Amino acid sequence: MTSSWKPSPLMVRILSAFVFLGAVIGLVLVGIYGVYLLVIVLGGLALWEFGGLSDKMGSRAPAWLIYPLGIFFAFSGTVLKQIDVTLVLALALVGGLGAFLVLPGRRQGLSRWAMGLSGALYIGMPFNFYLLLYTSKPNGLQWTLFTILAVVASDAAALLVGSRFGRHPFFAGISPKKTVEGAIAGVVAAVIVMLIGVSAVIGHSPLHAMVLGVLVGTSAEVGDLVESHMKRIADVKDSSNLIPGHGGLLDRLDSILFPPILVYFYVTMLHIL
Repeated sequence: MTSSWKPSPLMVRILSAFVFLGAVIGLVLVGIYGVYLLVIVLGGLALWEFGGLSDKMGSRAPAWLIYPLGIFFAFSGTVLKQIDVTLVLALALVGGLGAFLVLPGRRQGLSRWAMGLSGALYIGMPFNFYLLLYTSKPNGLQWTLFTILAVVASDAAALLVGSRFGRHPFFAGISPKKTVEGAIAGVVAAVIVMLIGVSAVIGHSPLHAMVLGVLVGTSAEVGDLVESHMKRIADVKDSSNLIPGHGGLLDRLDSILFPPILVYFYVTMLHIL
């Protein structure tokens, strides 16, 4: 009797990556409503994973707080821009903390409220800035695309250079495999991609491209370390088992969460959007 064929872990990892990437590209090509759907799906799954991590970190984010706030923050600059953010935060403050006066688990009320608010901001706001970049005219798609590509290149360069040439630990207490050499390579790779995208394609000066590359590369590594730190506190290897061969969605999104915030503020403050 022959044993049944079983795909290798590497094959599972590659296939799941292609399926995930294909779904993302397909929804982006649909247009703005496909992008909105993508934000809802990815944001909802990321919020769900954060809820599980928060439980293991000691204070589970309440679903009735983190989901509405997370989705609001994600669309606060576009679809829901008519709703005052200050009003929403005030309601979250008064209603959120007040609810724990009557709900079970009052002893953890403050920490659970804080975890819910921080999770909504952590997941929702980056999607908001991606949508702001994407919907900007005339180069919204290019800004969004090259920001993501710069992060992907940064991650790949940091991994390849760090694993092959890395000698000096970089935040070893949080992520033992990271090295200074890998971190530098990641920033350099992000600069190269932004030079191509911002300077060659969009047409801005190489100086802007290099500054943006440094901002993207640095913030991508900070985002990676932040999520690694949360997993270390929660004492887990992955944020979930959602993506075969990859772990959780947050394990794939961690480094792309912070860059759009810095890119958006840089290009709007210097009027180069």
